[in-house]
Amino acid sequence: MVSAAKVFDEMPERNVVCWTALVVGYANAGDMGNAREVFGLMPVRNSVSWTAMIIGLVKAGDTIGARKWFDEMPRKTVVDYTVLIDGYAKAGDMASALALFESSPEKDIVAWSALISGFAQNGMPKQALEMFREMESAGVIPDEFIMVSLMSACAQIGSLDLAKSVDHYLAKSSIDSCQAHVMAALIGMNARCGNMARAEELFNRMPQHDLITYCSMIKGYSIDGRGDQAIELFNRMLDEGLVPDEVAFTVILSACSRAGLVEEGWDFFTTLTDKYSLVPTRDHYACMVDLLSKAGRLEAAYELLVSSPLEPYACAWGALLGACKLYVNLELGENVATRLFELEPQNAANYVLLSDIYAASDRWLDVSLLREKMKERGLRKIPGCSWV
Repeated sequence: MVSAAKVFDEMPERNVVCWTALVVGYANAGDMGNAREVFGLMPVRNSVSWTAMIIGLVKAGDTIGARKWFDEMPRKTVVDYTVLIDGYAKAGDMASALALFESSPEKDIVAWSALISGFAQNGMPKQALEMFREMESAGVIPDEFIMVSLMSACAQIGSLDLAKSVDHYLAKSSIDSCQAHVMAALIGMNARCGNMARAEELFNRMPQHDLITYCSMIKGYSIDGRGDQAIELFNRMLDEGLVPDEVAFTVILSACSRAGLVEEGWDFFTTLTDKYSLVPTRDHYACMVDLLSKAGRLEAAYELLVSSPLEPYACAWGALLGACKLYVNLELGENVATRLFELEPQNAANYVLLSDIYAASDRWLDVSLLREKMKERGLRKIPGCSWV
């Protein structure tokens, strides 16, 4: 951009195209300070320069600034609406994304895609499905990107009937399901919805596989309670020369946890760092804590959490406290609960778990004292927590 700015400064005459090119260049480079400055100096502004500013601010994660710019635009196109809808979706603000979408005078397939994808990516699959049906009612024919988002939503819902319906819908459409991203989504949907026979059929039909399709199948075997097959497929993936990433290790560690394969889980956790030089994430630690806790190896789970360089992860500590209740480990349960009370002082579930441990240990005075403490803090509801 330094060279471009120098050329611009040396130009004897500058038209709107030159000004716009400089704004777009700065915005694409993420230099919104200079983009704003050049935009402010423009004698005449066109729609491209306005849109470039919104795109740049959205890329920078500044949806508030992007909305301010959007509101000041003299004329707004469907592209401007879509860029901001996508920005809200990436920021997790689906309420604002939906409100903006509904206010748009024109809704093309890209705008529909941004909204449906946003709901799916933010863990709101039912809303994604609802918007898909609204889109159909509006006479808009979905493309492969919308279908991938729809299949992601169906996978989250986990309905076998719904998966079969979407699979059939895709087969009747003109969309090429052999495209890698479409096939991966189709395999993932069927695997997570319990239709492993169909997932295997699709997987075996593919001439070659990538990490995404392998992980979809491994997760499907995990959900289906077939931990040994999940490990077998993971090893096959390695034999094919594919290098697992953090997500792949989360999937296989989760499979080991579901199947109670402790030694295999330890091996994968060690391989993650020793062979592939990856840094364990919170999810990796959570999987291992869950695996060790279910197997009754509570001290090992505790030591693993204590040794973690990451910020304390309440849900992993909560899983360990639940195991302390299951195995009636009073001493460790008190230590774990103390940490959880610091992390989540208003989570009644932690108090209830410790109270149950006290009750199982005939520590009725401690049960009474803990309940009094809950009353003092106004704790009644027991919120859930899940890391899977």
